[in-house]
Order: sequence, then structure tokens, then C-alpha cells
Amino acid sequence: MTQSHPRITKAVIPAAGLGTRFLPATKATPKEMLPVVDKPAIQYVVEEAAAAGLDDVLMVTGRNKRPLEDHFDRNYELESALEKKGDAERLAKVQESSDLATIHYVRQGDPRGLGHAVLCAADHVGREPFAVLLGDDLIDPRDPLLQRMIEVQETYGGSVVALMEVAPEQIHLYGCAAVEATADSDVVRVTGLVEKPDPAEAPSGYAVIGRYVLDPGVFDILRTTEPGRGGEIQLTDALQQLALDESVGGPVHGVVFKGRRYDTGDRGDYLRAIVRLACEREDLGPDFRAWLRRYAAEEM
Repeated sequence: MTQSHPRITKAVIPAAGLGTRFLPATKATPKEMLPVVDKPAIQYVVEEAAAAGLDDVLMVTGRNKRPLEDHFDRNYELESALEKKGDAERLAKVQESSDLATIHYVRQGDPRGLGHAVLCAADHVGREPFAVLLGDDLIDPRDPLLQRMIEVQETYGGSVVALMEVAPEQIHLYGCAAVEATADSDVVRVTGLVEKPDPAEAPSGYAVIGRYVLDPGVFDILRTTEPGRGGEIQLTDALQQLALDESVGGPVHGVVFKGRRYDTGDRGDYLRAIVRLACEREDLGPDFRAWLRRYAAEEM
């Protein structure tokens, strides 16, 4: 039976990471600002939140992240120059990022893991359920994962994680969920979570990907969560407690995602994401696909 739960309006985007896998490009440029075709990766994430009706966005940032704030702010000099040139198309693109949502910022002074980054949002979020979107995972707007997760949270309460089935040899790269079936084909009950397990010990093939809808009770757990894998405060450890003890803020459910996801956290997948998105663009796709075919034929 459908239950009544508070409407979700807030999204949290952790963006304090150092981007060490992309050095030296990220020495002075935040990894979230690396372009995916012609938009920085972080803009795709904010667009996804806004499309799901989450117009109050908090970015958890760190040192050297000022370009994030500049990107989502107005640039009056540039806008004026484009307006004088009569370049309405580029002007609209420049203004688009500053009109997406109301964006707030908080610093994570000490990078102590994803769980700690989420905890930095506690004062802003208050006692409302909220979404967390990781910038390394870009979800195709044609596959509205976040909207579905919000629907599931509004129905079941508690927290909801996004799950994707991955090959056994890849499960050690993710948090992994132990699950039970529900009446909904794309929804499972999460009974346990483990961070980056050995494939032989993984409870399932379901990996946790970078979308969460969380009950505010997670903050109470994170305040007392000890550093786990990698010496960091893991969000997975807090969700494990929520799954085991519903009185704290459970239950935990998972939405099994089978749509299009672009992983930009790895250099190879980042390049593949750019190629896939460029191929699908109406303005770039035809010429780019033709070039790719010629290039592949020459290389083969």
C-alpha cells in the first residue's frame, strides 16, 4: 500500500575529490569541470537533478573548486559580448547553467570519504529525505533513473540506492548489495551492503552506482561511523546499518537500472562516454560517425 512521505526537493552533489586518476589535467582544473563533448561533467548531473524536480542543489566542494561556482554563476561580460554580436545560440547556452537550479556550496575541509561528504550536508538538508548524485556517473536523460528512485522512496519510505548488474570480475570496484525480490520487478529489498568485496565473497552481482535517495536518519549514523575501507568514512557502512535496523531510518530498497550510464571516473570510460554522446548528437553525430568508420577501417 502506498504511504505518505515528505516530498523530496533537495539534491547533494559531492564534488570535493582530488581527481588523481586524471592527473595532470586535474592539477589546476576540478575533475568535475572536464568537458564531456561541450559541457562540463558536473552540468549533466545538475541537469538530471533539475529534471527530477530537485531545484535546491548543494555542492560539497573543497580547495581549488572555485571554477564550479563560476560555471553556475552569471558571466555578465561574456553574456554582454555575445549579445552585442547577436549570437543568441551561444548566449542561451552560457545562461543555461546559471538558470538550472538554486545552487549552494559547502566546503569539506578534510577529504574523509563519501560518507563524510554527505554528512557535510546535514545542516542544509535538515530532517528531509534527499538525493545524492555522484558526478562520475552520468545517467542518460532518456532513462529517468532518479525520478523512479524518488517514486520508490515515496512509496516505501527509508532510503533507495541505484543498482546495476555487473560482471563478477568488476564487482570489486563497487559497493555490492545483498537483495530480496519485491512485488515490483525493478525494485529489490536491500538486506546488506559490502564495500568493494572480493568477487568470491560478493553477495550478488548488483553494484551500487552513484545515485541515492536517503532518509535523514543516515546523518545520525554517519556521525558515529568509524573510518572503514581505505581509512575513509564510507556511506556504504551507514546504509548497511539502515538496512539492518529499520527503526533508525530504514528500510533500504534498490532500483535495478538497465538504462544508459556513462562512467566518467575512469580515463578509458571517460573517452568512451564522449564518443557515445557525440555520436548521438544531431549536430555532431553524422559527421563524427562517418569519421569514426573511416578511422576504424584504416586502423583495422
